[in-house]
Amino acid sequence: MYVKAFAPEYQGELGSELSVNSSYEDVRATADRALSRAGGAAERARAALALAEASRRLGRVDDAGDAWRQSYRSARAAGETGAMAWALWSGGTLARQCGALPLARRLLAHSVELAAAGGDRLAHGYALAGLAETGRIQGDYASVAALHEELLAQGRAHGEARHMVWAMTGIAQMHRNRGAHAKALELFEESVRIATEADDARGRAWSLRGVADVLSLRGEPDRALELLSEAEGVCRAMDLASALAYNHKMRGNVLYRAGRYAAARETYAVALEEFTAMREPRGTALARLGLVKCRARLGRDPEATLAELDVLEADFGRMGLRQARDAVVAFRAETAAVSAPAVSA
Repeated sequence: MYVKAFAPEYQGELGSELSVNSSYEDVRATADRALSRAGGAAERARAALALAEASRRLGRVDDAGDAWRQSYRSARAAGETGAMAWALWSGGTLARQCGALPLARRLLAHSVELAAAGGDRLAHGYALAGLAETGRIQGDYASVAALHEELLAQGRAHGEARHMVWAMTGIAQMHRNRGAHAKALELFEESVRIATEADDARGRAWSLRGVADVLSLRGEPDRALELLSEAEGVCRAMDLASALAYNHKMRGNVLYRAGRYAAARETYAVALEEFTAMREPRGTALARLGLVKCRARLGRDPEATLAELDVLEADFGRMGLRQARDAVVAFRAETAAVSAPAVSA
């Protein structure tokens, strides 16, 4: 059993004014007001944390960086170890979003330590979840698979639907990347059900994107596109800028797999513009890879494709994105094979 989804990053009076489904423009405005009238360091820490999270979700990375640091300084001044842990969790999550994965690991590891020292179970769980997600994004499944399972068990034990959805989609993604599509689909669909019953609109959008991805891999592009349209509606309603960009990137993937290369190219271009605007290098590089592949399918000169793939491989290597780098290597081999001159007998 689990309770309705809630957002523990909205603390103090913000917790009563905001819900897990509040739009991030509303969160930002509410946090700004709370920060302006904060009566002490602890209140400033809570308001700045919410401001950091809203700014991050809206793609305003400079504002998010300033806010989580303000939250940490205020929490330290108030002597609240748990609040310091929450601030570092926010900072680590922002670092991951910005492609600084080693920094994300350091900040999140420190958050885990502070949360444990302060006895803040929720901050501890969120920081561990952040570490697990960072490792998963890097393709380090061996080190994070058990942690995902542990976090899922904790979510079930405490009835925290939002955490269950996060852990379950992470496990599903690892199954998907290993080729176990049936298991991945089962988990993504279960995650959709839990998020729906717990009234977690954001979790539902994440989960629908996962279902759409697997359906596309199984040859059901039209149904996948329908689900992505549904998820896009949630992203727009909640001002989820980053999630919307990833939704568009996934739509490009679905169209590409279906052989609709011109439509995929247009969609990847939209995602690239969105990722660039919010300065998210991982999403930017993934959208660029999609564009390179579409242009190659539409007749671009192979040498130009190979040159751009070299740049992308370096970018993915620098960010530590193993799976994305492997995708570049595979497409380079395919492109080189097509462009190689035939050998006469």
